[in-house]
Amino acid sequence: MEGIVYCIVLLMVATISVSGETIKSVSFIFGDSLSDIGNNNYFSKALAKANYPWYGIDYGNGMPTGRFSNGRTISDIVAEKLGLPVPAAYMSPSTNEDVALKQGVNYASGGGGILNETGWLFIQRLSLSRQIELFEGTKFMLTKKIGEERTEKFLRDSVYLIAIGSNDYINNYLLPVAADAWKYSPDDFSDYLISTLRHQMTVLHSLGVRKLLFFGLGPLGCIPLQRMQTQDGGCQDNLNQWAVKFNSGTSKLINDLNSKLPGARFRFGDGLAFFTKLIQNPQQYGFNNSDTPCCTIGNYRPTLSCLAAASLCSDRSKYVFWDEYHPTDAANVVIAENLMPTLSFGHENTTTPASAPAPASLPSPAPSASPSPS
Repeated sequence: MEGIVYCIVLLMVATISVSGETIKSVSFIFGDSLSDIGNNNYFSKALAKANYPWYGIDYGNGMPTGRFSNGRTISDIVAEKLGLPVPAAYMSPSTNEDVALKQGVNYASGGGGILNETGWLFIQRLSLSRQIELFEGTKFMLTKKIGEERTEKFLRDSVYLIAIGSNDYINNYLLPVAADAWKYSPDDFSDYLISTLRHQMTVLHSLGVRKLLFFGLGPLGCIPLQRMQTQDGGCQDNLNQWAVKFNSGTSKLINDLNSKLPGARFRFGDGLAFFTKLIQNPQQYGFNNSDTPCCTIGNYRPTLSCLAAASLCSDRSKYVFWDEYHPTDAANVVIAENLMPTLSFGHENTTTPASAPAPASLPSPAPSASPSPS
């Protein structure tokens, strides 16, 4: 693994010189609560926030940062493994063009989705389209700072990660009051998401994005929130099949965009099969609980279970899930390591674009792991 990471760093960390100062390429992050590092903290009316205990207990000084985990997000870990700085939260007042040049920017927003209508119940959040608009603003600031030519090279050499789509199902399509739930069949809804994503990725390419990794959906039906809604506490297989359908369509989309957009080196990171194996056989990866959250209020399982009054499991490193939706820091490390090989963008090829790997199907169902005592 270390050899793979080293080769990736050599391929991806390019430099430019501005006024005698060397500027390295960085990463830009788009997504939802799986990647949000505190953007939603700056929205006064946002309901999707992680700015209270026990979030962040294993990050830095143990205080909440806005990350929806006890520690790091997958994007944090990927940046670390690539030797890149962790990007700054776009909404932070201290994030300006100088910070963007040195660290990159994270636009991810808890509750956000591919669709603008997704996450409306959280009141304030940034959809992917809005995040792209903010990135365009960042590009404008950088152009004023270092000029058009240097900005284009800087953006071309930087890395872009997108992890989004789960809210479009969980906090939109699965809500009986959502218009999309009445308007689309599951297959038609997946097509709607992918057609929207096609436009969004094409816009990103027009703004200078070349090295982009899109993380596919995980097993939506196996997160604790969905399992608690079944009689036996098992996974909801129909939701997992929707994730398979979406990942398949996104992988084909990325291959198509690579063949049509000049210089595009877009990649699809499929962690669904691995994440499913992690949930089915947690002991194989050093965990002993994969079906209940570490942070929860006893047997009372509201949507927002990790509140200040919640109790924590005795060993956070042994739980796959931190709350009803999100993995623990330990699980994020394992998932990120599994995705790292996908990040080998290789050299630009304008004649024969590289294909995204075909998304894996779900492994055969296995009995769910029994929770261990906290």
